[in-house]
Amino acid sequence: MRHSMKPLAAVVAAFALLSALPAAAQTPPSAARPSPRSSPSPVRPDAHAMLRALEDAFSAVADRATPAVVNVSTVGARVSNGDDDRYREFFGDELYERYFGRRPREDGRTSGSGVIVDPKGYILTNNHVIENAREITVRLSDSRKFSATLVGRDPKTDLAVLKVQASAALPTAELADSDRLRVGQWAIAIGNPFGLDRTVTVGIISATARTRVGVATYENFIQTDASINPGNSGGPLLNVDGKVIGINTAIVASGQGIGFSIPINEAKAVMAQLIAKGRVVRGWLGVAIQDITDELASSFGVREREGVLVADVMKGGPAETAGLRAGDVVVEVNGVRVREVPDLQRRVAGLAPGERVRIVVVRDGARQPATVTIGEMPSEEPTVRAQAGEDGFGLHVEPLSPGIADRLNLAVSQGVLVVDVAAGGPAARAGLRRGDVILEVGRQPVSDAQTFGQALAAIPPGETALLYLHRPGADARNQYVVLDRGAPK
Repeated sequence: MRHSMKPLAAVVAAFALLSALPAAAQTPPSAARPSPRSSPSPVRPDAHAMLRALEDAFSAVADRATPAVVNVSTVGARVSNGDDDRYREFFGDELYERYFGRRPREDGRTSGSGVIVDPKGYILTNNHVIENAREITVRLSDSRKFSATLVGRDPKTDLAVLKVQASAALPTAELADSDRLRVGQWAIAIGNPFGLDRTVTVGIISATARTRVGVATYENFIQTDASINPGNSGGPLLNVDGKVIGINTAIVASGQGIGFSIPINEAKAVMAQLIAKGRVVRGWLGVAIQDITDELASSFGVREREGVLVADVMKGGPAETAGLRAGDVVVEVNGVRVREVPDLQRRVAGLAPGERVRIVVVRDGARQPATVTIGEMPSEEPTVRAQAGEDGFGLHVEPLSPGIADRLNLAVSQGVLVVDVAAGGPAARAGLRRGDVILEVGRQPVSDAQTFGQALAAIPPGETALLYLHRPGADARNQYVVLDRGAPK
């Protein structure tokens, strides 16, 4: 190795001393001269030496980690799916089309990055780098090429594990403990942005535990301002010791210096299951959930961001067996407070099927404990992200016809069908749309258009209506929304 490793403390000290040098230079000689009773001022290191120490620290990381960073290229047309719009909105049309491979180039090739984490040939990368690939090729820094096999992938975290067969041990990256990260620590990214192999960029950890980024079901990202670009996906984020702290995954196309990495501790857990089982087994409650907004909070006797609202309970699922029901607000899991949907998702997913867990819910304003035996998550987990309304009504409903009720597996006397929603109006702002079936108003069932109209008319101006609805479609689910009538004009 060409450079010796410099500890983070030395780098920080270098900056502190450099920043102090100009002030010392401006101090008048008389002020700088120590008094007879004071100790002599320490000799300050040369500024150039301090810069050299900082330079050596970063170069040492590059020397140590780069051999384990690989270029991952694939052949095989990408298949458009429901995630396309989500990725397009997040990354922007140009970056999405040109670099992320969801619309294939003429030769059907895409590329990204990866990092070798085991001398046996196991490589961590992103699911979106290899998704739907027919052939996967890995190229090392010494130009050796290997045909890689897919060990397993996990779209819910956007992780994948590849394996290559080599005649000798491969260079590997050392993994750090991402639970010990602190905001402000150095972060060094290595990858292949825009096909520029082994590009090294430096920044800091801007934040940890970032959720709602919009690229995976389970998000707990490290945010960094180390430059990450299309092609960096799947490459490592490193600390100043050259150890992997994360797998680079996403950027905010409209921003600068906003990139996201999957914490390596999470990646290790997913990798272990993919290697052992070829898939990831997660715990499951059997509920559809949504966040408690300010509008919903008062209706359920809690405060905003205090718990997660159960919008629906799956028949025969663990939650139903334990007595949970729609309208409950989950506030604790095993004595740990729950504040929002991603929090509850991660906690439950991390539990083993068959494990018994103590859950506290708020029901009708009172806290109630329940013990749930966790199940195994099916391939798809229903999740609701409802938008709350602001003012007015602005919708038209009709009775639920026998034909529609039968297709939706509902009783004819169960709810009313939304047939029109005023564009930009209050109902639209509440998240309602044509085809929804409103089942309850103010926690009371509605059976026809007349009772629905009466229920809304009974709500005083300036107050809100809590609606419970069924949303049909491929991802059919129930959810709560709040409709605000608005103050009288």
